Amino acid sequence: MNLRKTIASLLGGAELNFLLTNRIPRRALTLLMGRFSKIENPLLCRASIAVWRLFADLDLHDAKKARFSSLHDCFTRELRDGARTVDPDPRVLASPCDAILGAHGRVAGTRLIQAKGHGYTLEELLLDPDLVEAHRDGSYATLRLKSSMYHRFHAPDDCVVERVDYVAGDTWNVNPPALERVEKLYCRNERAVIGARLARSGDRLTLVPVAAVLVASIRLHFADVLLHLRYRGPNRIACDAQLVRGQEMGWFEHGSTIIVFAPRGYAVCADLDQGSAIRMGQPLLRLA
Repeated sequence: MNLRKTIASLLGGAELNFLLTNRIPRRALTLLMGRFSKIENPLLCRASIAVWRLFADLDLHDAKKARFSSLHDCFTRELRDGARTVDPDPRVLASPCDAILGAHGRVAGTRLIQAKGHGYTLEELLLDPDLVEAHRDGSYATLRLKSSMYHRFHAPDDCVVERVDYVAGDTWNVNPPALERVEKLYCRNERAVIGARLARSGDRLTLVPVAAVLVASIRLHFADVLLHLRYRGPNRIACDAQLVRGQEMGWFEHGSTIIVFAPRGYAVCADLDQGSAIRMGQPLLRLA
C-alpha cells in the first residue's frame, strides 16, 4: 500500500474525518490558508504540491502549464486547449465544472435533499422570494469539487447573468461526513447566488457556488470583486453578462460545491447517479 493510500485509510473514518476538518478554528485557518497559498516561492510551491499529492489524487496532465508560481496558481489552474468538450445539444445543460454528483432530483415544492436524513429549503439557501418561486418544483443537481479537481466553472448554456447575491457565512467542510452531520450546511456556509436567464427561453437558471473550510474565496469574471470572508458588500451585485455555453464564469480558490437549479422540465441525465464523476461540458440535465 502506497503512502497516500495509507494516509487515506487512517483518516478514512467518517467520524475522525469530520473532527479533523470541522472541529478546528475554521475561519482562522481558511484566512491563513488563503495567505499561505499565494506565497510565490518555487521550492515552497513544489513542496506544497508534493504534500497535497499525499492526501489527494492530484492529476495535472491537462493543465495549461507545467510549472506554477504558488499553490494558489496550481489551485486555480487553467486547462490546456481541447482538454474538455462541451456538449452542443440545445436540450442539455452542460456540467459547469468537474465534480462528483451529489444529491439531485426534483425540488419537492421548495424542499431539497442535502444528504440522507438531512434536507433544506430554497428559502433558506437562496434568500430571495422571486428565485424561490422560479425554482419551486424545478430540478437541481449538487456538484462537489474535490480538492484535487479543476476549480474553474463555466456556463451550462447560453445565458445572461443578471445579478450575484453574496451571502456571508461559515466554512464547514462540504464532504459527505459533514453533510451527514451538519443540518442545513449549505445554508450556513458562505456562498454566491448567481441569477441568470437562459438565452433561448428566458427561463431562470441559478448557480450557487458554496465555499468551505480552506475555501472561502470566489472570483467571478462578471463581478469586479473577490468574494471572500472579509468582503463587506454590496451584497447584491447587478450584472448584465452575456455568456455562451462553456464560457468560463469564474473559479474557487480551492475545491467546494456548486448547486445548479434548472427550470421545470429538466431532469438529471439518466446515466448519472449519486457518486458519479462528471467533467465540465458533459451533459448534466436534459429537457424532457
